[in-house]
Amino acid sequence: MKQINRLLTQSKIFFICWCVLAAFGTYFCMYAFRKPFTSGTYVGLVLWGMDYKAILIIAQVLGYMVSKFIGIKVISELKASGRVKLIIKLIVFAEIALILFGLVPYPYNFFFLFLNGLPLGMVWGIVFSYLEGRRFTEMLAMGLSISLIVSSGILKTVYFMIHGWLPSVPEFWMPGVIGLIFMPLFLTFVWMLSVIPDPTETDKLLRVERAAMTRDDKRSVLKEYGIGIIGIGLVYTILTTMRDFRDNFSVEIWNEIDPHWDKAVFSITEAISGVIVLIAIGCLSFTRNNIKGFWGTQYLIALGLLLSGGSTLLFHLHILSPFWWMLLVGMGMFLAYTPIQVVLFERMIALFKVKANAGFFVYICDSVGYLGSVGLLLYKEFFMKNLSWVKVLMQFSYLLTIICIILLVLVAIFFNRKLGIKGLVTKSI
Repeated sequence: MKQINRLLTQSKIFFICWCVLAAFGTYFCMYAFRKPFTSGTYVGLVLWGMDYKAILIIAQVLGYMVSKFIGIKVISELKASGRVKLIIKLIVFAEIALILFGLVPYPYNFFFLFLNGLPLGMVWGIVFSYLEGRRFTEMLAMGLSISLIVSSGILKTVYFMIHGWLPSVPEFWMPGVIGLIFMPLFLTFVWMLSVIPDPTETDKLLRVERAAMTRDDKRSVLKEYGIGIIGIGLVYTILTTMRDFRDNFSVEIWNEIDPHWDKAVFSITEAISGVIVLIAIGCLSFTRNNIKGFWGTQYLIALGLLLSGGSTLLFHLHILSPFWWMLLVGMGMFLAYTPIQVVLFERMIALFKVKANAGFFVYICDSVGYLGSVGLLLYKEFFMKNLSWVKVLMQFSYLLTIICIILLVLVAIFFNRKLGIKGLVTKSI
């Protein structure tokens, strides 16, 4: 243990690799408690005139959304001493809910997926709190970024593999079984997080010290930067809604566009997207100037939006194959979505010397984002029953590109004016 602590404080390469692995592993394991149930199809099951899988997804996303609203307070005020206990309690609660999901018969077990989602929305904030406020935050957060992209696809493949090994296990029991399998691995990665040393004085100088926020801190920040945060939040809401829709119904989308698709495609498309996003965000870490880093992040978001909409247009014109469309639309979406989570607010705090932590801003955006995700699911069920999953994704991709580019321009104008006002403070960073 002493040897590990010495390496973490003396070797930058070891420190970066340790943090990336710890963050990736912890969040990947969280997905093992959240996403595997979406690989089931629950054929023939209906409740209240709705497909039962849609009800299950809505129930969990509602719980996840409530968790994000709770997280605005809990994560922004969380002290370092309470992080390990809280994250373990959250995951244990989620696993108990999955076991009850298997125990309680249809159609009464959907409520336990709401309970399952209730703690999981706060895991991201706890993991990121170990990484933010450091000169290498973008690089350290690469593990978290990759996990956001590849976990769901890989766990879908894991689901099919385990179901193939244990064919007698019912669909309702599979999520709980997978959660139990991943629990020891999750605890190992949490331990890795717990031994990461605090930010150095150099980190605090370059990126501003991060601390638990008070109510007055929150009011002050929202009064000063509220308009820009609302704009970013709207972009993030639309991206979250599309990301969740594509992820939750990817099996149904692939069934429509390619009846003979290979189940390994989830891992392939998300792994390729993960590598590209990893490289893009990693490059931002080499920009020490916070002004350049802040604007570079917004350029990357715009590039992702254009890639998502452009690939959909090419697929619509039959220029792209289903594989390349699903790959590029997902890649573009994550190139826009991931920087907002792990880079944009990190750079904003450092640039404007804001007394805040990134979790506060991200959880404001996340809470509204998952509200949009629930809204789209309900709208699809009640008003677009005869519309295919593919057409919904295509139409949403077009709207995403147009609306978010406009919002991004308005956000850029707002922060450019703020930068002009505070220029004497920030130009030298």
